[in-house]
Amino acid sequence: MWRGDHQRSCRRRGTAAVACAVLLTACGHAPGGKVGGEVGTFGALIENDEIAGTDRHYTNGVRFSWTTPAGGVPDWADRIGKALPGAAPEVRGELALGQSIFTPLNRFRSDPLPTDRPYAGWLYASAGVLADHGDALDRLEVTAGIVGPSSLAEQTQKAVHELTGARVPEGWDHQLNDEPGLILSYDRVWRNILPDAIGGLDLDLAPHAGVALGNVLTYGAAGGTIRIGQGLDVDYGPPRVRPGVAGSGFVDARSGTAWYVFLGAEGRAVARNIFLDGNSFEDGPSVDRKTFVADLQAGVAIVIDGIRIAYTHVLRTKEYDDQEKTDTFGSLSVSFTF
Repeated sequence: MWRGDHQRSCRRRGTAAVACAVLLTACGHAPGGKVGGEVGTFGALIENDEIAGTDRHYTNGVRFSWTTPAGGVPDWADRIGKALPGAAPEVRGELALGQSIFTPLNRFRSDPLPTDRPYAGWLYASAGVLADHGDALDRLEVTAGIVGPSSLAEQTQKAVHELTGARVPEGWDHQLNDEPGLILSYDRVWRNILPDAIGGLDLDLAPHAGVALGNVLTYGAAGGTIRIGQGLDVDYGPPRVRPGVAGSGFVDARSGTAWYVFLGAEGRAVARNIFLDGNSFEDGPSVDRKTFVADLQAGVAIVIDGIRIAYTHVLRTKEYDDQEKTDTFGSLSVSFTF
């Protein structure tokens, strides 16, 4: 018995190391070479339902990213970026590590209801190529990771709840089983900035569209964001955890201050969501997924000398048939450009 537990423990401890290795191998080298006086952008992002005063379903997501400066990518990545639609892009690379946690509405049953969302965790690494055309941004990204106990979602949530004195969820024994996950995704956001459009403030009307294919998530998405403020060309909006509304991890390294408030929406046609549909090749907990899901978000971002702080409040429509309530959560991100 101890031997089996020990083997599972070793396997789970090794998951993060494997994810890092996959990530760095996919990129070809670790970023950090200084290009044109800029090193790159480090980003930290947390999405949590308790920020918005709830505690259910998509309950927590964290993501740490590093975006290279323009030109700071391997030759093969530069060729991919320049092959995407549009002329003369600035090509960046992006590396990310993240974890997402999902729980039922009733977290304190030891035997979760079959009509309630399953417990699930997702630990992943991503490598992407970003092509910035000035008025549009393309993102091509591959994400690999693990769903199930090896994602360490159970340990993460229980540690946080014990640290904060919150009641510990009791149904993690019924989470999805271990399954390697892979997502290939592409999205584009168009930036249409109108200077001095509203009382001296700039206005940006930014539609976006994207697609994701994989055993974890498969969907097509389209939407748009309206931003009002000053210095809107500093970025393409704040980042989100997939499948959130598109933004950019990098920030222009200019000195001075930029700021904006924003309102955005996205609709998704979902063909696969492992966190609702359950494991791909074995029986386990699942619910009847809805095909069409929408996000409505609003927030504010401020950028001072290459440091961006942004808050996004998100409303997500029901994702499965027996879901009693829509979901609300907050997203807080900080990005530092060196």
